[in-house]
Parts: sequence; structure tokens; C-alpha cells
Amino acid sequence: MTDVLLSREIARQYTDGETRIVVEAGTMRAIVRQLDEKYPGLKGVLSEGMAVAIDGTIFQDFFLEEVGPDAEVCFLPAIEGG
Repeated sequence: MTDVLLSREIARQYTDGETRIVVEAGTMRAIVRQLDEKYPGLKGVLSEGMAVAIDGTIFQDFFLEEVGPDAEVCFLPAIEGG
């Protein structure tokens, strides 16, 4: 099972304040799909302007990343700069 961590702001708007959600999926695309099925509209927020930390490694383009069975996934605001 994968632990998914959301910011309090996103949790307040979409998950009734639940910041930690457990899902079972092997890719980030599947995780986002499951979260959107359970919390409609969440996919749009997670797909734009977000980065993901999978077990501490940050990915900007995360949809094709694989996720291990006991992974921790944190959605973070994407950082831009030059």
C-alpha cells in the first residue's frame, strides 16, 4: 500500500481534511486516477503546478513514474526558477 500525503489546503478543499490517504497502485498515473475517483476534481489540482516526492526523490513530470508497494508519495507545489 502506498501512503499519499497532501497539503492541508488541498485536503481541506477535497478530502474533508484528510492529509494521508492509502492507495494501492504501481504508477503515479494510477494513484492520481484512484484519488480522483474517490475525491472528484482532485486530479485537476494534482496535475497542474505540482511536483511529487516518491520516497524522498522529487519529480516534476511524475505521471510515468513507478511507485513501489510500500512507497510514500508527497504532492508538493512545483518550484520554478532559473
